[in-house]
Amino acid sequence: MPRSVNHVASKARRKKILKLTRGYFGARKNVWTVAKNTWEKGLTYAFRDRKNKKRNFRALWIQRINAAARLEGMSYSKLMGGLHKAGIEINRKVLADLAMNHPEAFKAVMAKAKTTV
Repeated sequence: MPRSVNHVASKARRKKILKLTRGYFGARKNVWTVAKNTWEKGLTYAFRDRKNKKRNFRALWIQRINAAARLEGMSYSKLMGGLHKAGIEINRKVLADLAMNHPEAFKAVMAKAKTTV
């Protein structure tokens, strides 16, 4: 009896990957082995950069908070220490948003932090 190979499934699997690599340059879009390698490498970059995105945003928030705090005559580390001692649990994302868009609210938070330092 001849060997049975499921060409329908294997072709569909290849077609799915080649559809995902549409728009890539050169052989990366239409040569199966090159396209597969490129697609897999892209997945590793995507995983890595989802982590890096969080890191970059946290650094941006810290820079914004530090800049706003120094306008009020306090460093970032003193501010965060004062907030911790005062028992104010506010994350850096919200604090940076206050510093950028609501300076009066940020000044109120700064005043609370200054009293505990």
